[in-house]
Formats: sequence, C-alpha cells, structure tokens
Amino acid sequence: MHADTPLGPKPRNTRAAGLILAGGAGRRFGGPKAFAHLPDKRTFLEACAGVMLRGGLEPLVATLPPDVTGDVPVTVQPLRLPQSGLDMFASITLGLQHLVKNLSWHRLILLPVDHPLIQTETITTLAAQDCPAAIPTLEGRHGHPIMISRTIAEGIAEGRLPGPTLREILRAAPARDVSVDDRGIRANCNTPESLLEAWSVVNG
Repeated sequence: MHADTPLGPKPRNTRAAGLILAGGAGRRFGGPKAFAHLPDKRTFLEACAGVMLRGGLEPLVATLPPDVTGDVPVTVQPLRLPQSGLDMFASITLGLQHLVKNLSWHRLILLPVDHPLIQTETITTLAAQDCPAAIPTLEGRHGHPIMISRTIAEGIAEGRLPGPTLREILRAAPARDVSVDDRGIRANCNTPESLLEAWSVVNG
C-alpha cells in the first residue's frame, strides 16, 4: 500500500456515499451493536450516521440483522440482510449492490458500526482522496473507515472483484494510507469493556 499522505489542502469535494456495516449479531456485546448504546445514550447506529451525515455523505445505507428491530435514523436507508451469519464481505457486497443503483456518488465510505467514535474530519479527509481506495492510519497503524472509489464498488457489486475479503481488494487497488489525528479510527467497541475503554481514550 502507498505511503502515508499528509493531510494538506483537500481537492474539491466529490459527492460520496456511506455504508454502515451493522448486520452482525453482536454476540460478544450481548446483542446487535447497531442498537447498543454509547455512554451519552446514542445508539452506535445513530452515532455512525451522525458523523457520516456531518461529513457530507449521501445516500447513507446500513446493513442490519434480518430479525432484530430498533430505531433507525431517518437519514439512513435500512438494508435487512437475507439471513444471519453472513461474513463481512458478503454483507459489503449486498450493501454495494443496493448503493450502485444510485448514480449520484463517486466515492464510498465503509464504516463498521463498532467504530462509532470517529471524527467528522476523518470522513471528509477520506472522501476527498482522489485514488482508488484509502485507509486512515494513526501512528502508522490502519483503522476504519475505508474509502473506495465507485469503480471498485461496482466491481465488488458485480462480482468482478470477488475478494474473498476486502483486504485483498485494497491491496490490489492499491489503497493509499492517509494519516489522521483521530483515535476513533482504532477504537473497536466490540465488547462493553472495550467500549468503556475507547470512550475514555477518545473523550479523555
């Protein structure tokens, strides 16, 4: 993957869409993380949707478990997965197949719902990258969310880029590493304990 790119001046904004990956059962958390709550009472899904909306992403789609209900923000198009237990790449593919029908966007931000503490500037920085794909880094380590171009999104949706995981596709793109000052990109809140630790680090 390419070396880190300093933030510097950003190019003219190009419209970007957002896909929140929230279809997991959340067994380690005690239930689907989409509807789990942060210490400030927002759900993970609400927090992810809010930061993506502030970052100018539209449309916003969230993959969701097939048999779990909860409040979905009005700014988010819910996409119920056809069955539980799908792997991440299958969920990404289904989300992209839905999103590519909308021709208004040129780049896409992929955000796992268990990373609800990222900053708006990270979204806008990634969405402004003029490259096939981009990964945020903090102190030289990768995090989330990921940016992919429409060309890559269509390739995944149409089965021309079959993976078997997103990592292989990002390596082949190749993806650009983009340094950001955002501890939220590595704040994986996949258990109640890790949520409290991440909340303390990000907000401390």
